[in-house]
Amino acid sequence: MTVPFSPTQTYREDFSFRNSPTAIKRFPFPFPQDSYLYSVNIEPATSRDPGSVYEHCFDIDEHYRSEMAERAQVLGKDPRRYLVMPHMQNAAWDALQMLMEHLARDYPQWFELDRDGDHWHWRNNALGIDQRFVFGDSTTLPSEPLEFIGRQVQGDFALLDQRDGDLFMDAGLVTSPADWSLAFDAGMSFKQWHSPVPMAHQMGVFDRALKYLLNLQVDHPVRRLNWTLTINPRLDSSPETFHEWGADRGTVTAQNAGQLVHLRVELQVMARLPRSNAMMFSIRTYLISLNELVTQPEWGCRLHRVIRDLPDAIADYKGMTRYRHALIEWLSQFDPQA
Repeated sequence: MTVPFSPTQTYREDFSFRNSPTAIKRFPFPFPQDSYLYSVNIEPATSRDPGSVYEHCFDIDEHYRSEMAERAQVLGKDPRRYLVMPHMQNAAWDALQMLMEHLARDYPQWFELDRDGDHWHWRNNALGIDQRFVFGDSTTLPSEPLEFIGRQVQGDFALLDQRDGDLFMDAGLVTSPADWSLAFDAGMSFKQWHSPVPMAHQMGVFDRALKYLLNLQVDHPVRRLNWTLTINPRLDSSPETFHEWGADRGTVTAQNAGQLVHLRVELQVMARLPRSNAMMFSIRTYLISLNELVTQPEWGCRLHRVIRDLPDAIADYKGMTRYRHALIEWLSQFDPQA
């Protein structure tokens, strides 16, 4: 079971994304030990854990309507958050099929899909969408296929073209990035868009990850967790909106860190698309305030040790240098050995 969600539930106008007690317990806490260093940390996404965010490849939870409302708001302000290069049209239809099939199978109370050859009937009962269309004919949809389905699934989506022994970011719908930009990264290779990451290149992390992903097979999706910190419960921390959130890092003190600082975890799923041979790279973001996080005592203790011992280069890359000492001071109260 996922966190309860009712199709009639209205979204929160302030997009606060506060978590219920059930949501806190299923939050994908990303640290298996008291220290952190970059690693490939890829595992099969076919393994299931009922009741957790890993139960299905694409998680739908209590924030569904609010996140879909925010996506529509971001796209309305900045259409550059959606991009499909001409050679990626088949991949976009591939992605639509994969997402519709998974949602209809995993959440039949909210999503329904009927097919008669190329004539498809899609119903999203959570958002009140009832759409008949011809698969492969974008004129039968109200928007392009990746945008149509992307407006109905939590998380961001990049579609990667595989050619010349590399992966290229040639399509996507990204409205909740952690300090990166689809418009800037479009057309870049795997290592190019990862070039700002410190230490990982020298450690060979991206060489191993790329080799693994190039050999990924259809019906064998994989997943990994990534993390950073965000000030305030903000999903859209893109460079395009830096003027709206960048200064927030200077407001954190040892007194308000629990309220302002949020652990931001990305559940990334990578899946081979069958027709186009492209790769879907989905990025589902979860936010939890540190006040919420420390209701699980072992998490507060471990996070203190991770942040305290984090290499300076990684801390700076993740944007926490300005408030790191205040954060460590606040977290130390939850570590018996501090």
